Amino acid sequence: MPTPNSLRPFAFVLAVQDLDRSTSYFRDVLGFHADWADASDWRLLSRGQVRVMLGSCPDAVPASAIGDHSYFGYMEVDDVDVLHDEFVQRGALIVSPPADRPYGMREFVAATPDGHRFVVGQAVARK
Repeated sequence: MPTPNSLRPFAFVLAVQDLDRSTSYFRDVLGFHADWADASDWRLLSRGQVRVMLGSCPDAVPASAIGDHSYFGYMEVDDVDVLHDEFVQRGALIVSPPADRPYGMREFVAATPDGHRFVVGQAVARK
């Protein structure tokens, strides 16, 4: 049972160089809904239980320049192949296609135009 001051997840927070471009990508390609569409420097987008806050940071170092530090999240789904196919059909940036991992997950990696990367996985029976 949560205590009065227990932490709960709210959103991944990403610094993006072009707020409108990134918002469009999350909405049109990744299928997120824009919850805060009218804020000047921020956007909150959601899909299912996942929320992403995009902050306008036009002078920030792009995530593509920070190597492995560009990974921001791991999301679990019931059917990783169906989501992968949806993303591909919408033109998503796929870093690696679905593959079974030795630790019992089937995963793929996708990216954003700024170079932020995330993993989508599904539990599978170990061989």
